[in-house]
Order: sequence, then structure tokens, then C-alpha cells
Amino acid sequence: MTAAEFRSPTAVPSASPASSSDAPPTTRRPRNRTVVIFSQVFVPDPASVGQHIYDVAVELVRRGFRVKVYTSDRGYDDPTVRYAKKEVREGVEITRLPLSSFGKKSIFTRAVGTASFMLQAMVRGLTTGNLGGILFSTSPPLIGFAATVVKMFRAVPIAYWAMDLNPDQLIAMGKLRREQPAAAFLESANRMILRNSSLVVALDRFMADRLRPRANLTDKMVVIPPWPHETFVEPVEHDANPFRQKHGLQGKFVVMYSGNHSPSNPLDTLLEAARHFKDDDRVRFLFVGGGIGKKDVERFIRERDLTNAISLPYQPLSDLRFSLSAADVHVVSLGENMVGIIHPCKVYGAMAVGRPVLYFGPRPSHISDLLERHDFGVSVRHGDTQGAIAAIERLRDTSPAEMRRMGQVAQRVLGETLSQEILCNRLCDGLEIAFGG
Repeated sequence: MTAAEFRSPTAVPSASPASSSDAPPTTRRPRNRTVVIFSQVFVPDPASVGQHIYDVAVELVRRGFRVKVYTSDRGYDDPTVRYAKKEVREGVEITRLPLSSFGKKSIFTRAVGTASFMLQAMVRGLTTGNLGGILFSTSPPLIGFAATVVKMFRAVPIAYWAMDLNPDQLIAMGKLRREQPAAAFLESANRMILRNSSLVVALDRFMADRLRPRANLTDKMVVIPPWPHETFVEPVEHDANPFRQKHGLQGKFVVMYSGNHSPSNPLDTLLEAARHFKDDDRVRFLFVGGGIGKKDVERFIRERDLTNAISLPYQPLSDLRFSLSAADVHVVSLGENMVGIIHPCKVYGAMAVGRPVLYFGPRPSHISDLLERHDFGVSVRHGDTQGAIAAIERLRDTSPAEMRRMGQVAQRVLGETLSQEILCNRLCDGLEIAFGG
């Protein structure tokens, strides 16, 4: 694959760029170069961004690179969780930095943890021997600044994997005004990071459209969606699923939201629909995951005495196949102003376990594109509670054969165009080009 072929930003990759026949050989000659990855979150932390970066790190090791990851020694969602200072996983060398994350309880503690992590990561990058390149994402949002400083001193390429966009998200949520100095600083830093990156990865066409005006990204931006964690996700039949048994879900129609609970992914309409079904013993609503919006969901459930709703924390990776498969339909939510700013990657977990999708959000978006093209789910606008109730009733009353058909369509689309093998290999192909592989 040539650089021009890889970097074409026009389309979501099909099976051809990383099909089994084109995939790299099982073993590669070791390179005399080290790829450094900066990410405040990394496995075994359950946050999705860390899991995706781990997939890439393992593939780069398989391709012959030495990979060193610098991350936080505390849990992203729960800072009381502590991880080993150093370990090696599947050849990936992980160093967890102290005092680099204090949780998300306040802006001050997040800022202190971010600043500490960025400073330590910068020092590590400046002192790493045989440095061949740096990969970073948006955890924390300005870690690309640290990578850019290292690039300037070490003259090495850097690669930017844009998982979300700021200050866009803060402005869309009303937490920052575009004319404020903080917004101008963040925008200036983003433009500098984009100019200095040798590879920029956007998650969908809408995100690419937001990034393109900020810098000349010709021949260095590509659209690659995130992928499901296929190592941990596969369909499990209801009658053989211990998760359903544990939580009393046998014989129930389960509507599940699994992932980050955030104002960027509003759940108000779903919660109002759950209140409507309060006395319908056939339906259960599960809210699995964490985030700053989790407490609001739990407060709604508690204050309205929704005995038909269950709130659970993030599930261990080893149990992910059971929790995701416990649903009959998966909810995907995207805020009205969030198209191209964040990417609701939880849709891929639903597709991997063969479940229909109930989408709350604007159109057009990446999710509405998928549903309109492939027909494996239903769309509802935020605020349309009656529409949500009708959609849930329709899905509940849909025949098992039709539900199975929708799930199979989702699995087929995933396998043909959006699988881990296809997308992770494509991204790593790009990294090899960017880092002079």
C-alpha cells in the first residue's frame, strides 16, 4: 500500500485494505526503533480508548517495533484503583506514572493530573533511546502538545488519533464560549498539533470535516472508525448467559445502555421512556458503565423508584461478552451538537453481539448513516419520549426471527467493513508509513 492510497480520507475502509490476504506476515524482522505511546488511560482500565490503543500497541509489537507506553497508575473513572508501576503485556512495555490522574470529581483535580502526566510524558519522550515515533490520542486532550515538544527536540514523527475534539465539545456543552481566552488557547494548540502531525486519524467523515479547516491535512489524514474488542466480545445465547441469570433478566426484554454516561450522550429521553414502562414487568432497562453523568442516571432511577431499571458499573473485560449479550436491544446516544466531535463507538459492541440498535440523536450522523444504509435498528430524536416508547414497544413485539435478522445484518456489516482485523491493521499500516517503517 502506498502512502497516497492509505491517506485518502474519503471513505470508511472496506475489507480490501486489510484483508487476510494483504495482512502483514505473522512475524516481522525486529526494527531498531521504539514507538512511544502517550495515553493517560490504558489496559486493564476498562475505558474504551485505552483498550483501542492496546490493540494497536500489540499489533505494532507483532510487526517488529519495540513499543513503550506511558500511562497513569490510577483508574480513569475510579482513582482509588491502582495498577502496577511496570509490566509487559504481549510484548508491550508499560510504565505507569505516579500523580498523573486524580479522577474526574472536579476541574481542578483533572487539570492537576493532566499537567503532571503531560510533564512526565514529555520528559520520558525526550529521554527514550532509539525513538522512532510517538502515537497519542486525546487522553488527556492536550497530550499532543507534549508530543509536539518532543518532536521539535528529537526530530521524530508524531501521529494523532483524534478520539474526540476540544474545545468543540466544551463549547457544544456550554461549558466554554468560543470568544473566551481558554477556547482560543485550546484552538491554537490544536492547530499546532495538527500541523506537526505526520498522520491524523479521524473517526468518521463528520470529524474529518471539522479537522480539515484547521490545518493543511492533505495526504496525512485518514478516516478509520474504532473497532469492537473482538477478543472479549462475542454473542452469548440468553439461556446460557450467567449475566442474565445473575441480574434476574430471564424472560425479560432488556434495553441496555453500556458505556460512558456523559452529557455528550444524553439519556433523558430513554429514562423518561423507562418511567413509562415502570409497571410493565416484561421490560428491563440496564445502564452499565461510568462517567460524570452516571450519578444523574442513578438519581433519576432512585427518585422515581424505577424498579424496572438497573444501574451497574463498567464490567471487567473478561465479562464483556456476557454483559453486552444480555441485551435484546442496545441504545446508542449522541448529543444534538456532537456530530463530528465525539464518536459513539458503543455501536460496534452491539453489532459484534448481533443486537439491534436504538439510536437517540441527530441526523445525519455516523450512526444514522449505518442504520439507513443497513437497516439494523431504529432512530429516535432526543426529546421525543412518545417516539422512544413506540420504538421500544415495536422492538419488544418484533418476532424473534426479525430481531435475529437485524442482529445478523449488524454482524455482517461489522465483519465485512468494520472488524478489528481490518481497521487495526489499516491504522498500523498508516503508522508504519508515518514512522518510516
